[in-house]
Amino acid sequence: MSEDSVRRGARTAVPILLVTLLSLVAPGCRIMESGATPDVPPPVSAEPTTKNAKPSGRRPGVVNIETEQDLRGTRAAGTGIVFHPSGLVLTNNHVIKGATRIEGTDTDNRRTYTAQVVGYDRADDIAVIRLRGASGLKSAVFASGSAVNIGDTVTAVGNAGGKGGKPRVVTGKVTALEQAVTARDDSNGTTERLTGLIETNAPIKPGDSGGPLLNTDGKVIGINTAASADLSTDGPKERKDHRGYAIPSDRALAIARQIQRGEASTTVHIGRTAMLGVKVRSNRNTSGALVAEVVPGTPAETAGIPVGAAIITFAGRAVDSADSLTTLMLAHHPGDVVQVQWTTAQGARMSANVRLAEGPSQ
Repeated sequence: MSEDSVRRGARTAVPILLVTLLSLVAPGCRIMESGATPDVPPPVSAEPTTKNAKPSGRRPGVVNIETEQDLRGTRAAGTGIVFHPSGLVLTNNHVIKGATRIEGTDTDNRRTYTAQVVGYDRADDIAVIRLRGASGLKSAVFASGSAVNIGDTVTAVGNAGGKGGKPRVVTGKVTALEQAVTARDDSNGTTERLTGLIETNAPIKPGDSGGPLLNTDGKVIGINTAASADLSTDGPKERKDHRGYAIPSDRALAIARQIQRGEASTTVHIGRTAMLGVKVRSNRNTSGALVAEVVPGTPAETAGIPVGAAIITFAGRAVDSADSLTTLMLAHHPGDVVQVQWTTAQGARMSANVRLAEGPSQ
C-alpha cells in the first residue's frame, strides 16, 4: 500500500515556509511546509545553565544517508547516528520513508554501505537502519535530554544540503523546551504532529534530519528533525529568527532499542514493509480510501482494483481513510494473504484475496 506516504522534505531555492521536516529530496522538488505555525507552550526551564560554555564541535558516529525512491522517481538525503558498533543507525523515519534503496556512509571510516530498514515508528518519526557488513564502528555517546536547559550551548551536525562528505557543524543555544509542531504535506493534505521537542536557534538545514544535537560534552541530547519557516537554504546568511527542533535523546533511544529488540506495537513496525500497490487518498464524499493510482505489476493490479475504487475493508477491518489503510497495512508483512474489499465508481462491491508484495517503508 500504500505508497501514499507523506513526502516531507525537499530541496528548494526559496525560503522554507513555516515548519518543515529536514530530509532532502532531489533538486526540483519542493520543500513541504506545515499548515500551521509551531505551537509555543511556556518554557519548562527559565534560567540558562551553560550560557558561556564552548560548543563541542563534531563527534564520532555520524552517517550520511542517501536513498532512492523508485516509485516516485526521486533521490533523497539525510543523516543518521551510529548507536551500536555493529552498524545500527538511528535516524528519522521521514529520511528513509518511501525508500527502495538506502546507502549510508560512515563519516569516521569513510566507507559506504548498503542499508536495510530494521524498523520504524511513524508517529514519533524514528527509524533504525542496519549498515550491511559493518562492524567495529565508532558509536555516538548519548546523554539524557532531560538535563537540557534553556540557554544551553548546543551543536548540530549533519549532511546539510545532501552534499555528503564531511558533516556540517553549526552551533546555537537552546531557546525552548517541550515544543510542539504540526507538519503538513501539501500533496495530500495530511498532517503530522510532533511534541516534546527541543527548540534551538542553531541553523540546521534540509539534509540534517536524523543528525545529532550535541551538548558541550559532545554527547547526543537530541535528533534534529524540523526547522522553522524563516531559514533560506541557499542564501549567504542565516536568519537570526531561525528555529530548529530536535527529538529528545531519551525518547529516540527508547524507540530505537525497542526496534532493536524486534518488539512491534501499534506505532512501531518491525522488518520489511508489505505493499498492496495503490496510491490512495481520503475523500469526504466517499467512504474508505480512494484509489488515485494503481502501480503496475503489483498485487493491486493483479486483483483488478481500478483507479477510482474505494477500498472499504482490509483483512476484515474497516477502512475509513487513507491513513487507516496504511495503519492496517503496517500490521502485515510481505507474503501475507489478505482479503481486500472495494466499491467501484459505479457502486459495485468487489473483493479479492491478495498476496502482499514487498514495498518501501512508510
